[in-house]
Amino acid sequence: MSEAAHSHHTTTGIDNRKFAMWVLIASECFLFGTLIANYLINKSRGLVGPKPQEIYDINITTLSTFDLLMSSVAMVLALHYCKEKNLRKFQFWTAMVVLGGAIFLGFQYYEFSTFIHHDGLSLATNIFGSSFYLLTGCHGAHVAVGVLWMSSILVTSLVKGQDWFNSEVVEVAGLYWHFVDVVWILIFTIVYLFVYV
Repeated sequence: MSEAAHSHHTTTGIDNRKFAMWVLIASECFLFGTLIANYLINKSRGLVGPKPQEIYDINITTLSTFDLLMSSVAMVLALHYCKEKNLRKFQFWTAMVVLGGAIFLGFQYYEFSTFIHHDGLSLATNIFGSSFYLLTGCHGAHVAVGVLWMSSILVTSLVKGQDWFNSEVVEVAGLYWHFVDVVWILIFTIVYLFVYV
């Protein structure tokens, strides 16, 4: 059965899954907008504990940002090779997306553990710590969901081989992955770079 036969379209002609993802992304914009606003309001209100400029390691964060951006390039290539029905290249680039996301999460774990154990910044230290962990932790959770999602797509392609090529599924996952990357660019700029301005 063809891929088109499996598609379910809305009255607008857009695939239901793609439309649902756009609705989810719109709602997530409100979520991250609120978390970013909360951070901006509270970043300078901590009366005790370390301040942002005292603990941020811009070199580490820049490296993790580059890693996440490269995973978006890998996502574009994975979708391209899925549409081309090139199984091996599709699997390779999907694995690169998963690896890029996992490396980013590793950087975030390192950053959080350094802040907590070396710099003494926890959720309860001050309001800056609470708003910082809430914002970056929420984004990290979204990356983890994306890693699991892309891993499931990769495993499905490994199990089913040439019988499985569904570019609609990969495209919807790609929309989510690119959104998460765009949100990180905003967080990196507002949270990490603006502190040095």
